[in-house]
Amino acid sequence: MKNIIIIISVLLLASCRNNKKTEQLAPGEIQTTTSVKLTEVQIKSASLQLSQLEQKKLSSLIKVSGKIDVPPQNLVSVSMPLGGYLKSTSLLPGMHINKGEIIATLEDQQYIQLQQDYLTLKSKVEYTETEFFRQQELNQIKASSDKVYQQAQFEFKNATITMHALAEKLKLININPLTLTESNLSRSVNIYSPIEGFVSKVNVNIGKYVTPADILFELVNPTDIHLQLKVFEKDLMKLSIGQKVLAYTNYNPNLKHQCEIILISRDLSNERTAEVHCHFEDYDKTLLPGMYMNAEIEVKNQTTMAITEDAVVYSEGGNYVFIEMPEMEYQMVMVETGIKEDGFIEIRNPEILFGKRIVTKGTYTLLMALKNKSEE
Repeated sequence: MKNIIIIISVLLLASCRNNKKTEQLAPGEIQTTTSVKLTEVQIKSASLQLSQLEQKKLSSLIKVSGKIDVPPQNLVSVSMPLGGYLKSTSLLPGMHINKGEIIATLEDQQYIQLQQDYLTLKSKVEYTETEFFRQQELNQIKASSDKVYQQAQFEFKNATITMHALAEKLKLININPLTLTESNLSRSVNIYSPIEGFVSKVNVNIGKYVTPADILFELVNPTDIHLQLKVFEKDLMKLSIGQKVLAYTNYNPNLKHQCEIILISRDLSNERTAEVHCHFEDYDKTLLPGMYMNAEIEVKNQTTMAITEDAVVYSEGGNYVFIEMPEMEYQMVMVETGIKEDGFIEIRNPEILFGKRIVTKGTYTLLMALKNKSEE
């Protein structure tokens, strides 16, 4: 019987302690169980400092990610229209090149054959032209039939058309047909850089045979290279053209690259993100197309009510501050917090703290005292 009475007493004591547990406060709610009273000695020992809400212009950071992109007009794939064997090149990825600079030399017997065909046809055009004008004169004095005259005219025009077609083929492999003679035939041709920029990719090696479909090199013009970021729908309204962006790579996060927003897409993906394009203010050649980067976009907010971050404590799923009450008593009040900057934090329900003196130093001392009190 005595043991049964002891067990019942223990259960009743546990039940009473559970009932004394403080429920989570609603924002701005004050309960007597959330106050702690100190003595003058305790206040001095805790070095409490107090202040009030202040008006602050705080900025928030939107953290996003993306990759370096190049518009189609600034990315050039170099190939050889007639194919051939790569004789020489000195290109390496990342190397700077100038427009018109020789970037590779190819050789093949078909180049010789094409030059031969052009020069042979050029001689034929000269002969058929002379014959055409001769037959034209004879036909005018009826010394030659119309059929013979028309045949000479056909052969002259046909040879001229074919010669012009071969001349265009020679231009494709960077041979000037106007300067080509029987004394300067060449088995090799040069490839010239069409832009000023740098080498992105090198896909060939010396001695390799390349076809017209093969891409030998990829060149990039950095004048319009940009950063393509993915921004969530909820943050799009905070952005504007001309806004500054700080971008950095994963392997060197301390090196910040200044960018500026130049385009904000209005099309949302399935992930509810939109593309935001940024220009680099000072492009770094070590940043290559396709490279992934992180970025921070500073968003200026309107003036808001704020308090120092040390004034806010986190407890039991909420953020709280302590306010000064009469007779050296301090009460804990739940608050809604927002953005943080320069040691200050936004209070989104400031109306409950207007005119109140808020503890800004020694807050955790009060929190520990309150917890010890609740466990008594």
